Amino acid sequence: MSEQAPAGEAPVWHLYLLETAAGALYTGITTDVARRLAEHAAGRGAKALRGRGPLTLRHHEPVGSQGEALRLEAEIKRLSANRKRAWLAARRAVQDDE
Repeated sequence: MSEQAPAGEAPVWHLYLLETAAGALYTGITTDVARRLAEHAAGRGAKALRGRGPLTLRHHEPVGSQGEALRLEAEIKRLSANRKRAWLAARRAVQDDE
């Protein structure tokens, strides 16, 4: 679920989107998607997700540097819920074509 950088190299940052039990979407970044999901599930992640489980991973992708990941995260967080869902559908369509 995540790619570890070789020793001495910068880690690869990932963008991920989670869906709460109520259908809300949460966008985040991390260098280790599996670890971050476990933190969210254990209630040690973002306060916005506490008590909103079960959480479902809807999307994750490697982005590159932390700066690139932060910019993409901010861009997605500015979208409305409907636009986020359209963004997800477009990403899935591209991945299905690969």
